[in-house]
Amino acid sequence: MSLNHKLQAYINGNFQLYQDTFLHISDLSIQRGYGVFDFFKVQEGKPVFLKDYLERFYESARLMELTVPLTETELTASIHQLLTINNLPLSGIKMILTGGYSANGYDPAEPNLIIQQQPLQLPTQDMIEKGIKVITHDHVREIPRAKTTNYAMGIRLINKIKQAGASDVLYQKDGVVSELPRCNFFIVTQNDTIVTPSEDVLLGITRKNVLALAGKKYRAEERTITIADISEAKEAFLTSTTKRILPIVQVDDMVIENGRPGTITLGLLQDLIDLEQQL
Repeated sequence: MSLNHKLQAYINGNFQLYQDTFLHISDLSIQRGYGVFDFFKVQEGKPVFLKDYLERFYESARLMELTVPLTETELTASIHQLLTINNLPLSGIKMILTGGYSANGYDPAEPNLIIQQQPLQLPTQDMIEKGIKVITHDHVREIPRAKTTNYAMGIRLINKIKQAGASDVLYQKDGVVSELPRCNFFIVTQNDTIVTPSEDVLLGITRKNVLALAGKKYRAEERTITIADISEAKEAFLTSTTKRILPIVQVDDMVIENGRPGTITLGLLQDLIDLEQQL
């Protein structure tokens, strides 16, 4: 994000200019990459599905044996105070909990809590109409149920993704796919069943809502998806907070069906947009 000199951020109970918000170099997030975070969308100044994101944030902290210094009520109040201060109609809020200022660069200390707000751009209409290509890579994320700050693999693969003319990478292990670095993965089978991987994935909030929406019209399942399943799929798409639902039309050299976004994917996207607007 480019620095906006008018935006403020929250750090350990204080609101201050984003440009002046820093951590000491002893923090375990710097020394060892140790921390968790979560990210949610703000539309028309209102947080979208906030309770779900807060629950996941606290669960990630528990899995990483970190303690959030605020109760859920206190954290919610701080978020709303930051929204009032910055007054951005469409934005993203990131909550970061770090391992704290470690005395020896290894042992955790009192966690640092940061809340930052940034302008948000959603996928363009052109991306939705054309869909995207992804490549696969042999990897399973450590502690998949925790949203940690460790994105080393995804970032390391950025150049490989670009060289392949792709937009993202789908993790797989022994032919079984799991997730993308920042997104969940879905396929639509030939009998119109919507399927998403059940193991080794972060339990995405958009994933949860899409499963519920899909279940109203189609059969929806959480189960193992293999590379072979993708080759036979009718449609494929990813889900995330910032991308909502984005069609995938090619995985490695495999073109999905006719290479165009499918009607079920686009219909679910509209259903998700409608759901967000009802909040």
